[in-house]
Amino acid sequence: MAGARKREQTEHVVEAFGAYLRDEANASPHTIKAYEADVRQLAAFLDGTGSGLARADVHGVRAYLASLAGTQRKSSISRKLAALKHFFRYCARTGARRDDPAAQLVGPKRERYLPPHLSVDEMFRVLDGVGGLSPTACRDRAILELLYSSGLRVSELTALEWRDVDRRAEVVRVLGKGRKQRIVPVGATALAALEDYRRRWPANARRDSAAVFLNARGTRLTVRSVARVVARHTAAAGTRMHASPHAFRHSFATHLLNGGADLRAIQELLGHASLSTTQRYTHVDFDRLAAVYDKAFPRA
Repeated sequence: MAGARKREQTEHVVEAFGAYLRDEANASPHTIKAYEADVRQLAAFLDGTGSGLARADVHGVRAYLASLAGTQRKSSISRKLAALKHFFRYCARTGARRDDPAAQLVGPKRERYLPPHLSVDEMFRVLDGVGGLSPTACRDRAILELLYSSGLRVSELTALEWRDVDRRAEVVRVLGKGRKQRIVPVGATALAALEDYRRRWPANARRDSAAVFLNARGTRLTVRSVARVVARHTAAAGTRMHASPHAFRHSFATHLLNGGADLRAIQELLGHASLSTTQRYTHVDFDRLAAVYDKAFPRA
């Protein structure tokens, strides 16, 4: 009985936290879901130690984070700590508790890694390899062209509606993280692919008339379905890796940077709040750096 009551109390607190994130913090649905899950995981760990979320202290939170080492990436642990810090600040603000047991905790140093991306030749091979004039082929071609042309997150792509596409201005309006809207340019090839797809997709397969990308049932395409489209066509092109929609975003940023685009402009296009995030998304190969150095440094 006590265990059931404790779980009920935890769920009540978590739901209230989720409502705060949605209504006041203006967090995205993905962030809300992840943060709620993080708090529930902490509560389950503390219940197992005989403590509980209501009696959480710095030692309990630290022990929980330590239990994740070896099973979670450092970036994931840091994200979980950020969620818990946000949760305990919310609790202090609402008077649910007086202290913040996570306030002094510091996340693990993040690993440095190069996110996967396709070369320009690989990208062109993927895009040019989508043959056929069937409605599905036209849809897939439009998906791939738009992902690469504008560097959209896959969630932004699936949320697109036709009213967001401005052919005359050659831009799309997207709702990014934190429900922040931004306007992103679209290349002529991607716009042509979109128009071709729109013209060839059967009218009787449009149950959702507002959504841009639809499945065979005529409803909005899911993130998972887009990932399958990308995986299928990159595999058919014989690329050196199985690319995800996010790899297209990395490739967009990398190719812009290698072409001479300003890093802050790329930050705006990607919708990043921090320039350091953009730097992780881009790749400058050593040969290019060496060439710039040899050309620019007087004593190279």
